[in-house]
Amino acid sequence: MRVELDEPKCVASGQCVLAAPEVFDQRDEDGVAILLDETPVEELLDGVREAVGICPAAAIRLVAQ
Repeated sequence: MRVELDEPKCVASGQCVLAAPEVFDQRDEDGVAILLDETPVEELLDGVREAVGICPAAAIRLVAQ
């Protein structure tokens, strides 16, 4: 699975970082999410799925490779 983050849509809520801190972080200057790992290991996918579901801007997608 591959994670896609649409940075321009991000509203800097930080929910993705709380759900999957190994996969997401936030820029210091504006809080916009950044993707740390585009292809996380299976053990991290539950957190990524949670991040997808709770992102208020729908800026995160999980797609099959």
